[in-house]
Amino acid sequence: MGLGLKNGLAVHVTAVPDEFIDEYMAAANGEYVKVYLYLLRHGAEELEISRIADALNHTEADVRRALAYWQRAGVLAADDGGGKRNAEAENGLPAKDRASEDVRWAGSADKADAAAAESAAADFGAPLSDMPQIPAVPADQAKRLERLSGDEEFSTLLYVAQQYLGKMFTPVECEKFAYFYDILKLPAELLEYLAEYCAQNGHTSIRYIEKVALNWYQTGIRTRQAAEDYTTRFSRDISSVMKAFGLSSRNPGTMEKDIMKKWFYTYGFDRPLVLEACNRTIKATQTPSFQYADKILTGWKENGVRTMGDVEELDKKRQLSRTADREKAAGKASGARTQTARPASGNRFHNFEGRNYNYDEAIWADIRKRHKKGEPGDGTE
Repeated sequence: MGLGLKNGLAVHVTAVPDEFIDEYMAAANGEYVKVYLYLLRHGAEELEISRIADALNHTEADVRRALAYWQRAGVLAADDGGGKRNAEAENGLPAKDRASEDVRWAGSADKADAAAAESAAADFGAPLSDMPQIPAVPADQAKRLERLSGDEEFSTLLYVAQQYLGKMFTPVECEKFAYFYDILKLPAELLEYLAEYCAQNGHTSIRYIEKVALNWYQTGIRTRQAAEDYTTRFSRDISSVMKAFGLSSRNPGTMEKDIMKKWFYTYGFDRPLVLEACNRTIKATQTPSFQYADKILTGWKENGVRTMGDVEELDKKRQLSRTADREKAAGKASGARTQTARPASGNRFHNFEGRNYNYDEAIWADIRKRHKKGEPGDGTE
Protein backbone atom coordinates (compact mmCIF):
# COMPACT_ATOMS: atom_id res chain seq x y z
CA MET A 1 0.00 0.00 0.00
CA GLY A 2 3.00 2.32 0.19
CA LEU A 3 2.25 3.13 3.84
CA GLY A 4 3.99 0.14 5.37
CA LEU A 5 0.58 -1.41 6.01
CA LYS A 6 -1.19 -4.40 4.56
CA ASN A 7 -4.76 -5.58 4.47
CA GLY A 8 -5.40 -7.82 7.47
CA LEU A 9 -8.86 -8.87 6.33
CA ALA A 10 -9.82 -11.82 4.20
CA VAL A 11 -10.53 -10.69 0.67
CA HIS A 12 -14.26 -10.80 -0.04
CA VAL A 13 -14.56 -7.99 -2.53
CA THR A 14 -17.17 -5.22 -2.73
CA ALA A 15 -16.50 -3.03 -5.74
CA VAL A 16 -16.71 0.71 -5.17
CA PRO A 17 -17.13 2.79 -8.35
CA ASP A 18 -14.20 5.09 -9.06
CA GLU A 19 -16.67 7.84 -9.87
CA PHE A 20 -18.01 7.68 -6.32
CA ILE A 21 -14.52 7.99 -4.83
CA ASP A 22 -13.43 10.75 -7.19
CA GLU A 23 -16.58 12.86 -7.38
CA TYR A 24 -18.77 12.25 -4.33
CA MET A 25 -16.97 10.81 -1.34
CA ALA A 26 -14.88 13.79 -0.24
CA ALA A 27 -17.84 16.16 0.01
CA ALA A 28 -20.12 13.76 1.86
CA ASN A 29 -20.69 13.28 5.56
CA GLY A 30 -18.74 10.23 6.74
CA GLU A 31 -21.90 8.66 8.14
CA TYR A 32 -23.51 8.93 4.73
CA VAL A 33 -20.51 7.20 3.16
CA LYS A 34 -20.98 4.31 5.61
CA VAL A 35 -24.58 3.89 4.51
CA TYR A 36 -23.60 3.90 0.84
CA LEU A 37 -20.86 1.31 1.37
CA TYR A 38 -23.27 -0.89 3.30
CA LEU A 39 -25.72 -0.69 0.39
CA LEU A 40 -22.96 -1.72 -2.00
CA ARG A 41 -22.08 -4.67 0.19
CA HIS A 42 -25.68 -5.87 0.39
CA GLY A 43 -26.91 -4.57 -2.94
CA ALA A 44 -28.50 -7.86 -4.00
CA GLU A 45 -30.42 -8.29 -0.74
CA GLU A 46 -33.79 -7.08 0.43
CA LEU A 47 -32.84 -4.47 3.05
CA GLU A 48 -34.88 -2.70 5.66
CA ILE A 49 -34.11 0.68 7.20
CA SER A 50 -33.98 -0.87 10.67
CA ARG A 51 -31.40 -3.45 9.59
CA ILE A 52 -29.07 -0.80 8.18
CA ALA A 53 -29.45 1.32 11.31
CA ASP A 54 -28.60 -1.62 13.58
CA ALA A 55 -25.61 -2.65 11.50
CA LEU A 56 -24.10 0.85 11.46
CA ASN A 57 -25.17 1.91 14.95
CA HIS A 58 -27.26 4.69 13.40
CA THR A 59 -30.79 5.81 14.06
CA GLU A 60 -33.36 5.07 11.37
CA ALA A 61 -33.66 8.80 10.82
CA ASP A 62 -29.89 8.96 10.14
CA VAL A 63 -30.24 6.24 7.51
CA ARG A 64 -33.14 7.99 5.81
CA ARG A 65 -31.21 11.24 5.67
CA ALA A 66 -28.25 9.44 4.13
CA LEU A 67 -30.44 7.80 1.51
CA ALA A 68 -32.07 11.12 0.70
CA TYR A 69 -28.66 12.76 0.36
CA TRP A 70 -27.36 10.12 -2.06
CA GLN A 71 -30.52 10.20 -4.13
CA ARG A 72 -30.33 13.96 -4.42
CA ALA A 73 -26.67 13.70 -5.39
CA GLY A 74 -27.65 11.27 -8.15
CA VAL A 75 -25.76 8.34 -6.66
CA LEU A 76 -28.87 6.38 -5.73
CA ALA A 77 -31.54 6.06 -8.38
CA ALA A 78 -35.14 4.94 -8.22
CA ASP A 79 -36.24 1.56 -9.48
CA ASP A 80 -39.11 2.00 -11.95
CA GLY A 81 -41.05 -0.83 -10.33
CA GLY A 82 -40.39 -3.31 -13.14
CA GLY A 83 -36.87 -4.18 -12.11
CA LYS A 84 -35.28 -1.90 -14.70
CA ARG A 85 -32.57 0.40 -13.46
CA ASN A 86 -31.63 3.70 -14.97
CA ALA A 87 -28.33 4.82 -16.44
CA GLU A 88 -26.65 5.47 -13.08
CA ALA A 89 -27.35 1.91 -11.97
CA GLU A 90 -26.08 0.44 -15.23
CA ASN A 91 -22.86 2.39 -14.75
CA GLY A 92 -22.18 0.69 -11.45
CA LEU A 93 -24.15 2.82 -8.99
CA PRO A 94 -26.87 0.88 -7.16
CA ALA A 95 -30.48 1.71 -7.81
CA LYS A 96 -32.77 2.32 -4.86
CA ASP A 97 -33.87 -0.94 -3.23
CA ARG A 98 -36.39 -1.65 -0.47
CA ALA A 99 -34.24 0.13 2.07
CA SER A 100 -34.65 3.37 0.20
CA GLU A 101 -38.36 3.12 -0.55
CA ASP A 102 -38.94 5.66 2.20
CA VAL A 103 -36.45 8.12 0.68
CA ARG A 104 -37.71 11.62 0.00
CA TRP A 105 -35.89 14.34 -1.88
CA ALA A 106 -33.54 16.19 0.42
CA GLY A 107 -35.36 19.04 2.06
CA SER A 108 -38.78 17.38 2.03
CA ALA A 109 -40.35 15.81 5.09
CA ASP A 110 -39.37 12.23 5.81
CA LYS A 111 -41.02 10.47 8.71
CA ALA A 112 -38.38 11.38 11.26
CA ASP A 113 -38.32 15.03 10.26
CA ALA A 114 -42.10 15.21 10.31
CA ALA A 115 -42.10 13.85 13.84
CA ALA A 116 -39.43 16.36 14.80
CA ALA A 117 -41.50 19.19 13.37
CA GLU A 118 -44.49 18.02 15.42
CA SER A 119 -42.27 17.91 18.49
CA ALA A 120 -41.15 21.49 17.91
CA ALA A 121 -44.73 22.59 17.46
CA ALA A 122 -45.57 20.95 20.77
CA ASP A 123 -42.68 22.67 22.50
CA PHE A 124 -43.50 26.15 21.26
CA GLY A 125 -47.07 25.97 20.02
CA ALA A 126 -48.53 26.75 16.65
CA PRO A 127 -47.84 30.14 15.03
CA LEU A 128 -50.39 32.74 16.06
CA SER A 129 -52.53 34.57 13.52
CA ASP A 130 -51.60 38.04 14.76
CA MET A 131 -47.86 37.44 14.45
CA PRO A 132 -45.74 38.60 11.49
CA GLN A 133 -46.17 36.66 8.27
CA ILE A 134 -43.29 34.36 7.39
CA PRO A 135 -41.48 35.43 4.19
CA ALA A 136 -41.59 32.92 1.37
CA VAL A 137 -38.47 30.98 0.46
CA PRO A 138 -36.92 32.65 -2.63
CA ALA A 139 -36.57 30.61 -5.79
CA ASP A 140 -32.89 31.52 -6.07
CA GLN A 141 -31.81 29.93 -2.78
CA ALA A 142 -28.88 28.13 -4.39
CA LYS A 143 -27.55 31.40 -5.85
CA ARG A 144 -28.12 33.13 -2.52
CA LEU A 145 -26.10 30.45 -0.76
CA GLU A 146 -23.32 30.85 -3.30
CA ARG A 147 -23.27 34.60 -2.67
CA LEU A 148 -23.22 34.11 1.10
CA SER A 149 -20.22 31.81 0.83
CA GLY A 150 -18.14 34.98 0.73
CA ASP A 151 -19.75 36.29 3.93
CA GLU A 152 -17.32 35.57 6.76
CA GLU A 153 -19.98 35.88 9.46
CA PHE A 154 -22.26 33.40 7.69
CA SER A 155 -19.41 30.97 7.07
CA THR A 156 -18.53 31.10 10.76
CA LEU A 157 -22.19 30.55 11.64
CA LEU A 158 -22.34 27.38 9.53
CA TYR A 159 -19.14 26.07 11.10
CA VAL A 160 -20.36 26.70 14.66
CA ALA A 161 -23.81 25.25 13.97
CA GLN A 162 -22.32 22.08 12.51
CA GLN A 163 -20.10 21.71 15.57
CA TYR A 164 -23.08 22.01 17.93
CA LEU A 165 -25.20 19.60 15.92
CA GLY A 166 -22.37 17.15 15.39
CA LYS A 167 -22.77 16.73 11.65
CA MET A 168 -21.80 18.12 8.29
CA PHE A 169 -24.64 20.08 6.71
CA THR A 170 -26.21 18.97 3.48
CA PRO A 171 -26.81 21.65 0.83
CA VAL A 172 -30.44 21.83 1.92
CA GLU A 173 -29.46 22.45 5.54
CA CYS A 174 -27.07 25.18 4.44
CA GLU A 175 -29.88 26.76 2.41
CA LYS A 176 -32.15 26.71 5.47
CA PHE A 177 -29.60 28.60 7.54
CA ALA A 178 -29.12 31.01 4.64
CA TYR A 179 -32.88 31.63 4.74
CA PHE A 180 -32.81 32.26 8.50
CA TYR A 181 -29.83 34.59 8.15
CA ASP A 182 -30.53 36.48 4.93
CA ILE A 183 -34.34 36.45 4.58
CA LEU A 184 -35.59 36.34 8.17
CA LYS A 185 -32.64 38.56 9.17
CA LEU A 186 -32.03 36.61 12.37
CA PRO A 187 -28.60 37.54 13.80
CA ALA A 188 -25.76 35.03 13.58
CA GLU A 189 -25.42 34.99 17.38
CA LEU A 190 -29.08 34.04 17.73
CA LEU A 191 -28.75 31.30 15.11
CA GLU A 192 -25.71 29.89 16.88
CA TYR A 193 -27.80 29.67 20.05
CA LEU A 194 -30.57 28.06 18.00
CA ALA A 195 -28.21 25.23 17.02
CA GLU A 196 -26.90 24.97 20.58
CA TYR A 197 -30.39 24.88 22.11
CA CYS A 198 -31.69 22.24 19.69
CA ALA A 199 -28.61 20.05 20.14
CA GLN A 200 -28.86 20.26 23.94
CA ASN A 201 -32.44 19.04 23.72
CA GLY A 202 -31.52 16.15 21.43
CA HIS A 203 -32.99 17.60 18.23
CA THR A 204 -30.72 17.78 15.18
CA SER A 205 -33.37 17.53 12.47
CA ILE A 206 -33.47 20.58 10.21
CA ARG A 207 -37.27 20.42 10.33
CA TYR A 208 -37.24 20.85 14.11
CA ILE A 209 -34.64 23.61 13.90
CA GLU A 210 -36.71 25.40 11.26
CA LYS A 211 -39.85 25.22 13.41
CA VAL A 212 -38.04 26.78 16.36
CA ALA A 213 -36.47 29.47 14.17
CA LEU A 214 -39.84 30.44 12.69
CA ASN A 215 -41.41 30.53 16.15
CA TRP A 216 -38.71 32.87 17.41
CA TYR A 217 -39.11 35.03 14.31
CA GLN A 218 -42.87 35.36 14.81
CA THR A 219 -42.51 35.93 18.54
CA GLY A 220 -40.17 38.85 17.89
CA ILE A 221 -37.05 37.26 19.37
CA ARG A 222 -33.95 38.85 17.86
CA THR A 223 -31.20 38.36 20.45
CA ARG A 224 -29.61 35.40 22.18
CA GLN A 225 -30.60 36.77 25.59
CA ALA A 226 -34.23 37.10 24.54
CA ALA A 227 -34.22 33.52 23.27
CA GLU A 228 -32.68 32.24 26.50
CA ASP A 229 -35.25 34.12 28.56
CA TYR A 230 -38.08 32.86 26.38
CA THR A 231 -37.14 29.19 26.49
CA THR A 232 -36.42 29.29 30.22
CA ARG A 233 -39.58 31.17 31.10
CA PHE A 234 -41.86 29.00 28.99
CA SER A 235 -40.37 25.86 30.52
CA ARG A 236 -41.00 27.20 34.03
CA ASP A 237 -44.51 28.33 33.14
CA ILE A 238 -45.40 24.87 31.86
CA SER A 239 -43.91 23.22 34.92
CA SER A 240 -45.93 25.48 37.24
CA VAL A 241 -49.22 24.72 35.50
CA MET A 242 -48.60 20.98 35.45
CA LYS A 243 -47.77 21.08 39.15
CA ALA A 244 -50.91 23.09 39.95
CA PHE A 245 -52.97 20.47 38.12
CA GLY A 246 -51.18 17.62 39.89
CA LEU A 247 -49.68 16.41 36.61
CA SER A 248 -45.98 16.79 37.39
CA SER A 249 -45.35 13.13 36.67
CA ARG A 250 -45.93 13.53 32.92
CA ASN A 251 -45.16 15.91 30.08
CA PRO A 252 -47.97 17.98 28.57
CA GLY A 253 -49.41 17.02 25.22
CA THR A 254 -49.38 19.16 22.10
CA MET A 255 -52.88 20.56 22.65
CA GLU A 256 -52.10 21.34 26.29
CA LYS A 257 -48.94 23.20 25.32
CA ASP A 258 -50.84 25.17 22.70
CA ILE A 259 -53.42 26.20 25.30
CA MET A 260 -50.74 27.24 27.81
CA LYS A 261 -48.89 29.18 25.13
CA LYS A 262 -52.12 31.08 24.43
CA TRP A 263 -52.48 31.94 28.13
CA PHE A 264 -48.94 33.20 28.58
CA TYR A 265 -48.11 34.70 25.19
CA THR A 266 -51.35 35.49 23.36
CA TYR A 267 -53.28 36.72 26.39
CA GLY A 268 -50.11 37.91 28.12
CA PHE A 269 -51.12 36.68 31.58
CA ASP A 270 -48.44 36.29 34.23
CA ARG A 271 -48.00 33.09 36.19
CA PRO A 272 -50.05 34.02 39.32
CA LEU A 273 -53.14 34.72 37.20
CA VAL A 274 -52.85 31.45 35.30
CA LEU A 275 -52.29 29.48 38.49
CA GLU A 276 -55.34 31.15 40.05
CA ALA A 277 -57.42 29.92 37.12
CA CYS A 278 -55.96 26.43 37.57
CA ASN A 279 -56.83 26.46 41.28
CA ARG A 280 -60.39 27.58 40.54
CA THR A 281 -60.68 24.81 37.97
CA ILE A 282 -59.69 22.14 40.49
CA LYS A 283 -62.06 23.61 43.08
CA ALA A 284 -64.99 23.67 40.66
CA THR A 285 -64.46 20.42 38.77
CA GLN A 286 -62.18 18.31 40.98
CA THR A 287 -60.22 17.51 37.81
CA PRO A 288 -57.28 19.13 35.95
CA SER A 289 -59.30 20.45 33.00
CA PHE A 290 -57.35 22.65 30.59
CA GLN A 291 -60.59 23.47 28.76
CA TYR A 292 -62.29 24.71 31.93
CA ALA A 293 -59.27 26.83 32.89
CA ASP A 294 -59.20 28.19 29.34
CA LYS A 295 -62.80 29.38 29.69
CA ILE A 296 -61.90 31.19 32.91
CA LEU A 297 -58.87 32.89 31.39
CA THR A 298 -60.67 33.76 28.16
CA GLY A 299 -63.38 35.43 30.24
CA TRP A 300 -60.76 37.40 32.14
CA LYS A 301 -59.14 38.47 28.90
CA GLU A 302 -62.48 39.67 27.50
CA ASN A 303 -63.08 41.67 30.70
CA GLY A 304 -59.67 43.38 30.61
CA VAL A 305 -58.22 41.55 33.61
CA ARG A 306 -54.47 42.10 34.07
CA THR A 307 -53.82 41.67 37.81
CA MET A 308 -55.16 39.75 40.78
CA GLY A 309 -56.77 43.02 41.90
CA ASP A 310 -58.70 43.06 38.63
CA VAL A 311 -59.84 39.50 39.33
CA GLU A 312 -61.15 40.52 42.75
CA GLU A 313 -63.01 43.50 41.27
CA LEU A 314 -64.52 41.30 38.58
CA ASP A 315 -65.59 38.78 41.23
CA LYS A 316 -67.36 41.55 43.18
CA LYS A 317 -69.17 42.80 40.09
CA ARG A 318 -70.28 39.31 39.20
CA GLN A 319 -71.49 38.69 42.75
CA LEU A 320 -73.53 41.90 42.69
CA SER A 321 -74.89 40.95 39.28
CA ARG A 322 -75.88 37.50 40.52
CA THR A 323 -77.59 39.01 43.58
CA ALA A 324 -79.51 41.45 41.40
CA ASP A 325 -80.50 38.65 39.05
CA ARG A 326 -81.76 36.53 41.94
CA GLU A 327 -83.80 39.42 43.34
CA LYS A 328 -85.21 40.17 39.93
CA ALA A 329 -86.09 36.54 39.41
CA ALA A 330 -87.71 36.38 42.85
CA GLY A 331 -89.77 39.49 42.06
CA LYS A 332 -90.95 38.01 38.80
CA ALA A 333 -91.90 34.79 40.55
CA SER A 334 -93.87 36.70 43.19
CA GLY A 335 -95.66 38.75 40.55
CA ALA A 336 -96.45 35.63 38.63
CA ARG A 337 -98.01 34.08 41.71
CA THR A 338 -100.26 37.12 42.31
CA GLN A 339 -101.27 37.16 38.64
CA THR A 340 -102.25 33.50 38.56
CA ALA A 341 -105.81 32.41 39.39
CA ARG A 342 -106.36 30.00 42.23
CA PRO A 343 -106.70 26.47 40.94
CA ALA A 344 -110.19 25.07 40.75
CA SER A 345 -111.22 22.63 43.42
CA GLY A 346 -111.32 19.07 42.36
CA ASN A 347 -114.35 18.12 44.57
CA ARG A 348 -117.93 17.68 43.40
CA PHE A 349 -119.08 21.01 44.89
CA HIS A 350 -116.72 23.01 42.67
CA ASN A 351 -116.54 21.50 39.26
CA PHE A 352 -116.84 24.71 37.24
CA GLU A 353 -113.85 26.47 35.63
CA GLY A 354 -112.22 29.02 37.93
CA ARG A 355 -112.13 32.64 36.86
CA ASN A 356 -108.76 33.86 35.62
CA TYR A 357 -108.35 37.08 37.62
CA ASN A 358 -106.37 38.41 40.55
CA TYR A 359 -108.32 37.34 43.59
CA ASP A 360 -106.60 39.70 46.06
CA GLU A 361 -107.09 42.69 43.80
CA ALA A 362 -110.76 41.81 43.38
CA ILE A 363 -111.25 41.77 47.15
CA TRP A 364 -109.65 45.21 47.54
CA ALA A 365 -111.75 46.59 44.70
CA ASP A 366 -114.90 45.34 46.40
CA ILE A 367 -113.83 46.91 49.70
CA ARG A 368 -113.23 50.28 48.03
CA LYS A 369 -116.60 50.10 46.27
CA ARG A 370 -118.46 49.36 49.48
CA HIS A 371 -116.59 52.12 51.27
CA LYS A 372 -117.89 54.65 48.74
CA LYS A 373 -121.51 53.47 49.19
CA GLY A 374 -121.26 53.42 52.97
CA GLU A 375 -122.31 49.80 53.16
CA PRO A 376 -121.94 47.85 56.43
CA GLY A 377 -118.59 46.34 57.03
CA ASP A 378 -116.73 49.16 55.40
CA GLY A 379 -115.61 50.68 58.71
CA THR A 380 -118.03 53.66 58.62
CA GLU A 381 -120.55 52.38 61.10
